[in-house]
Order: sequence, then C-alpha cells, then structure tokens
Amino acid sequence: MNTKNLGDKFRWGRNAEGKIVYLRHFDIGQKKNRTYWALVRSVRNGRKVRQQTVAYLGELDSKGRVKARALARRITGRENPGQLDFFDEQPDESVEVKLKGVRLERSRIFGDVWLSVVLWNALKFDELFTRLIPTGLEDVPWPRVFALLAIARLCSPSSELRIAEQWFRKTALDDLLDIPEDKINDDRLYRALDVLLPHKDVLEQHVKNRLGEMFEVSYEILLYDVTSTYFEGQAQGNELAQRGYSRDQRPDCKQVNIALVATKEGLPLSHEIFPGNTADVKTVKEIVAKIEAKFGRAGRVWIMDRGMVSAEILEWLRAEKRPYIVGTPKCDLKKFEAQVLEQRNWEEVREGLEVKRCPSPDGSETFILCRSQARKEKEKAMHERFQKRIEAGIAKLVKRVREAKRKLEAGVIERQIGRLLQRNARGAGAFRIGVSNDATRPSGLSVWWYRDEQWKEWHEHSDGCYLLRASQLDWSPEELWKAYIQLTDVENAFRIQKTELEIRPVFHQTADRTRAHIFICFIAYVMWKTLEQWSQRAGLGSSPRKLLEEFHAIRSTDVVLPTTDGRQLRLRCVTQPEKPLQILLQRLGLEIPKRLRLPVLLETAVAKM
Repeated sequence: MNTKNLGDKFRWGRNAEGKIVYLRHFDIGQKKNRTYWALVRSVRNGRKVRQQTVAYLGELDSKGRVKARALARRITGRENPGQLDFFDEQPDESVEVKLKGVRLERSRIFGDVWLSVVLWNALKFDELFTRLIPTGLEDVPWPRVFALLAIARLCSPSSELRIAEQWFRKTALDDLLDIPEDKINDDRLYRALDVLLPHKDVLEQHVKNRLGEMFEVSYEILLYDVTSTYFEGQAQGNELAQRGYSRDQRPDCKQVNIALVATKEGLPLSHEIFPGNTADVKTVKEIVAKIEAKFGRAGRVWIMDRGMVSAEILEWLRAEKRPYIVGTPKCDLKKFEAQVLEQRNWEEVREGLEVKRCPSPDGSETFILCRSQARKEKEKAMHERFQKRIEAGIAKLVKRVREAKRKLEAGVIERQIGRLLQRNARGAGAFRIGVSNDATRPSGLSVWWYRDEQWKEWHEHSDGCYLLRASQLDWSPEELWKAYIQLTDVENAFRIQKTELEIRPVFHQTADRTRAHIFICFIAYVMWKTLEQWSQRAGLGSSPRKLLEEFHAIRSTDVVLPTTDGRQLRLRCVTQPEKPLQILLQRLGLEIPKRLRLPVLLETAVAKM
C-alpha cells in the first residue's frame, strides 16, 4: 500500500526494535469510506525520508481484549477505569415517549476531557489532594479545581480567564468533576494556583512513587537539563523575571529558567524555577542537593549536557562520589587530536555512529569519543555557509578600501572585520584577516586575508565528533553513549511543554503565580507521559496528542423525551464512537460510558396537542 496517503503524521514513538514510530489513520475503499489505523515509521535513505508501515491496527481478539483490560487495570488501579462514579447504564423506569417531540440539547465536549479524568485518577491525584486538603467551607473542593486546571492545560492550553469564561462551559467537566457551571470563574482559578503551590514537593514524591508502581520505572539514571520561557509584560514585581540567554530567541523579553529532572524513560521526576539570568552551571549543586533530600542519594548516575558542567562542578561530583556522564566543550577535542585522526579502534553502535574509548590523563575518568556521519554533514554544511558569508563580506570590504578616495582609519576597518567575524563565528577560524598600511592608495590602507589550511584540515577530521566524559570506568563505550543520548528525552519534554502545553509565554506578573503556572504545566506533562507510556504498552506508538484529538470527537448531549403522561425525561447521553475510534478504545482497554447518572425527571405541564 502507498504510505504517502496515510494521513497527517504525529508524534514520535518507538517500537520494540527502537525504531521511531507514530500513529496514523488512513482511508481505504473506492469511496474512501473505511478508516483504519496503522503504526508508521520514517526510514531515511540518503537525503530522502520515506514512510514505512510497521503494523495495521485492527480489532483485537478475545485474548487481546483481556490483555488490554489487564493493562488498563494495572495502570489505573481500577477494575473498570472508564466507568467512573458519575455514570449509570439503565434508566430507572419504563415510560411511553412521544417521538415527535424528541430533541437534543446541551451538546458538550466529552471524550478528551473524560480520558484526562481517567489519567488524573490513574495517577491518584484525586486521592492525594483530598488527603492533603480536607473539604472546608469553599463552594468547590480545591482538588476538583486543581483537576480542572491540569486537564485544561492538557486538552486546550489557555489562560485562566478563557477557561472560566469559555472553555469550561463547552465541556462535560461539570459532570465529570461534579462542579456546578456557575461556580467556575477566573478568581477561583487564580486562588487555586495559590492553594496548590505549597504542595509541590509532596506531589513530586507522589509522582515518583506512582509512576514507579505503574510502569516499573528505574531511578538509577537521572537526566538533567535547563530551558527558559519568556514573559509578556514588564513583570516588574517578579524577582524571577530577568534578562538572560533566551532559548526562545526572545532576548527582548524577561524570562525565567526551568530546570527539569527526568528518568531515563523521560518521565518527569522534579522541577525547579530559577531567575532568568541564572547560568545553567550555577543550578547543578542546588538541584542535586534537592533531589537527594527528596528521594535519597542511592548512587544515582547524573547525565548532563556540556552547558551544565565546569571544572568546579566535576571536582564537586567526584569529591562526593556521585556518578556522572556529561558532555564536554568542543574545544576539548583538541586534547584528543591523535585519537580523532586515528582511524583504528572505532566501534559502530548504530548505522552512521561510531564510538571510541580514550585514555584519561589520570585514569580517574572514562572519555568516549563519538563520531556521527549525520552530524558531520550538518556541521560541514554550516561551516561552508558561514565561510561564504565571510568571503562575501571580505570582498566588499576590500573593494571599498581599494576604491576609497580619502584616507581611512585602520581601527575602524579592524572593528568592521571583527563584527563580520562575530556575526559568522562558526566559520571565522577558517580565515586570517588583517589591515596594513599602503601608501600607494588614497585610503592609505589595504586589507589582506588568506585561508587557514590547518583549521580546514582539522575540521575535515573533527566535524561530526564530540566527546563524553564519565566517572564509570567499567561501562562500555556503547553503554555510556546510549545513556548520554537519553538527554534528548528531556529536550523533547521541553519541546512538548512549550508547544503542546503552551508553557510560554508567561503572563503572570508575580513570582508565586509564575511558579504555580509552571507547576500546573508539570502536572499536565506527567499526565501526558502517562498517556504516552500507556499508548506504547498498548501497541499504539507514542501519540498522546493524536489520541486526545481523536477522543475530542466524542460528545455528551441531553436527549429530551416528552412522555405521554405530560412529563419530560432528560437523559444525559454520550455519543458512541465510530469503528476506528472503538479500535483505539479497545486497545487501551477502555469503554466509553453510555450515559451519565442523570436522568432527572422534570415535571412539566402537559402540552396540548
């Protein structure tokens, strides 16, 4: 079958062989009236990427359905996770209905918010917050408002004002969370942020324990990275809002830094907030100390990118006997020039990627030299692009100095050369440029330049190479590289929070509200990863957003039935999904409830016919 017509691709996942897969649906038949699901992976062939079907997803047999329900029970801890306490299957009386007057009212978004409530309860957040915050005099218990904020962030990220004034009233969350529609306003949502924030540490401990129960998570390896998100507005009363290195390419805005610690599976463990001008390396000691205080030391291996480490941090980690695997600055490759140039002893760990163990000067660490063909091509193209820009800039400068009709200052020309090289720093090392006096020209100057052949030769061999260092002396080069490359899971976590959960920009103007906003995003990301892990174990790839989008089509609606005895019977029903969506539900081991626990019989005047 031609996989080019498989529909819109979605999020990446991995099958049992570690290949990247994602969930897609496609139509078949002459009239395209039958829809099926498939798992698809991308296969690179040189510069081209083609799509290959891994498996078609049809209905499960009885044995498969039993396994799916068992998986759902293990993850949710409930015998029938889809049938929450708010539903009832049968009406409590038999009545005669006048068919002519049957009508539908109050259509609401149901499927995605229902699935989110299942995730919230599976993580036992309902039990946690009920225990932490006993019911008081408030009109709506705070745990239900917390659930609303997290579900909104997962399904339709937006401001608290939009949630209160628009989104909540379009969903069935009033039934699912038992919250009266008129009780939700932006003031209650903002106050809920204030109530939630003090429970951050307790919730993170709960998340660690619960994810460990659900997915048998290992906490021996911890991934650590930092990102930033920017503010809209001046945020003058917010000490967290500072100007610093912006990963969002918004240097014009104040920002806040977000530190995330995750497991090797990419499951979030903890997060911390730092002022926007805090250097990454300055966060390491505080984060490590907080994680050890919360979860114990237990000899965990810390994996961090090169921006997190310095000579001081490495010395501190070694002194405290904390295992680590870290990246190193590009300039450190020069210390291993002989190994870079030597073509022997490379070990291929996957297609296009080789590693080599290098001797440590004092024998206290393991250094791993890595060489990636794809990275080599990327860096080569990047260097060539910047070199062309520098050449063009030099040509203009040489022409201007040569054709000048008046005397020029050497210092001015040198500063212009400096700015040119600064703008194209990745190619600047390939050139040697200078200014000399030249009495034969009106300008009194000439610009000379030539290419540095040693720089060119070094980069021909070193492009695509990077260096890792680790405290583990007994791990193989392949084991160390595979552990380090899991940092991409943290980078993916930041991408999801910024795009799917819309953690940016931050509109809150106080520090605590900023912390609470990011905390809600953290909780929503825990729910996202729970759905992702569930989806993977159910054989659906890794497509949380795709699942939520498909479930969004399921709605709840009121069926109003006028009876022959003059009453009205109102049934709050749930639309039953079409066949393709039933397949997804079946594989998740879930069953959509048929109707909510209303009906409420409304006595009305008998209509005169």
